[in-house]
Amino acid sequence: MTEKFTSIELPPPFPDHTQLPEEDGTFVKNFQEHPQSIILTDSLGPVLQQLHPDGQYAIGQDCGIYWRETDPPEQGAEAPDWFYIPNVPPLLDGQYRRCYVLWREFMAPLIVLEFASGDGSEERDRTPLSYSRDRVTRPGKFWVYERIVRTPYYGIYEVANGKLEVYHFVDGSYRLLEPNERGHYPILPLGVELGLWHGSYQNQTQLWLRWWDSEGNLLLTGSERAELESLRAEQERQRAEQERQRAESAEAALASAEQARRDAVPQLLAMGLSVEQVASALGLTVELVRQISLL
Repeated sequence: MTEKFTSIELPPPFPDHTQLPEEDGTFVKNFQEHPQSIILTDSLGPVLQQLHPDGQYAIGQDCGIYWRETDPPEQGAEAPDWFYIPNVPPLLDGQYRRCYVLWREFMAPLIVLEFASGDGSEERDRTPLSYSRDRVTRPGKFWVYERIVRTPYYGIYEVANGKLEVYHFVDGSYRLLEPNERGHYPILPLGVELGLWHGSYQNQTQLWLRWWDSEGNLLLTGSERAELESLRAEQERQRAEQERQRAESAEAALASAEQARRDAVPQLLAMGLSVEQVASALGLTVELVRQISLL
């Protein structure tokens, strides 16, 4: 009996980050997005260094998170304005990341932030993925982050009106968080709070998304930390100068008082006081009074 072998054609492997598009050809929608991402990343750096001394984390800005295979490929990706993924290498096989491929690494971002240029409807879109004959309905961002990516924290910041919403993934769905007494949203795994701060950064004065520690202290950027250290150094220099001036003034006052006592010796002796009386009255030694009287 002759055995017959049937060849099985295997499907191609899922593509990796080097085989998928880096961008979808759209523009960043406003001039705030770039500095907004920088201020978030820069100020969070010291916290992440403590949480990840091995450097195993990645931060994305307008980078694609691929969650399904589509044609064209970019239809199966979302590109959050800012996101943080813990416990993944910053490089892959020595190469910089071109995108984040969920089916390759399986680790969901801990937090995803969207900077809405409009009214936030795109970022709150819960339209599910659906198929109807030959038509596929592209799902909304909210649905993808909640149902597929399942990132624990999702923030929507409406830039135009300064409105911030933060959602927490609990029991299979997102729940809108209430701000704490400081108006901030605790991101518990990071030990920080997310909120809005009005100030100037990179030549723009407006509301910015910022981090605070669990005690309500603003997490500073590198330039802010340098400016603070410079201010502290100047204050220390001024304090040391004031101490020096006070010491010199005190020394001069003591010298002046000493001279005044010496000058009083002849006058008191001329009044008929004994050497011992003069020494006692002026707080001098008898020997010193005798020496002055001989001058």
